[in-house]
Amino acid sequence: MNVIVCIKQVPEIALVRVGDSGQVILPESPGAMNPFDEYAVEEGLRLREKHGGTVTVLTCGEEAAVSVLRDALALGADRAVLLADPVFAGSDGIALGSILAAGIRKLGAADLCLMGKNAVDTDRSVVPGATAGKLGWPQALFVKKIEAIDGSQATVLRMTEDGFDRVTVPLPAVLSVVKGINEPRLPSLKGKLKARSAPVDRWSAADLGVDPAAVGGNSFTQVRTVQAPPSRQTCERLEGEPPAVAEALFQKLRATKVI
Repeated sequence: MNVIVCIKQVPEIALVRVGDSGQVILPESPGAMNPFDEYAVEEGLRLREKHGGTVTVLTCGEEAAVSVLRDALALGADRAVLLADPVFAGSDGIALGSILAAGIRKLGAADLCLMGKNAVDTDRSVVPGATAGKLGWPQALFVKKIEAIDGSQATVLRMTEDGFDRVTVPLPAVLSVVKGINEPRLPSLKGKLKARSAPVDRWSAADLGVDPAAVGGNSFTQVRTVQAPPSRQTCERLEGEPPAVAEALFQKLRATKVI
């Protein structure tokens, strides 16, 4: 089984700021692999261990994103590919789906594509479905367990608001996974050393056959401005004897229509 895992480099969210001009200011640190993608990588490795085959990690980003590819290689991935081109900058979820789909088609012979359920920096959960749509593959999103793979189809449990659905999808397919699907492993020292010198393929828009007019700044969705969320009100401390404090709390909860 040949598994492709799409991952993303995300900034340290706690250090992201919004400038006075409405622009997002990212930290200078290199960032890290999107936390939900760690579960997708782990699931890909487990499928390879059970069924054989290969695990290829794929990301779209700038040269700095090579660091998360090497993190995945240190965990045991077989191959890493960076989709990098200045025309990709500013791509929305649909455009990213087109770029990733082009990369997956170029890799060829894939049985399954895994992704985390969403990226913590955008929190949109758009890219997995968009990628599947561009590939023309079936999809199952928010998967908490892959129950069985018989070579031609996969049976999975998909999270819903009321519990889960058991669905069967023909392969190849795109699955996005949730946190509870597994417990990601830690890299070994041998894996880290091997990942340092492992080759990373780099493909541009021309290599992928991607039309620059459909990605980057030409995406359907464009961010015009960003605002920081309003500051939260500080907590109010109620002083006095317990009966008086209880009564004051009751009145405040009633006034704010909490009760």
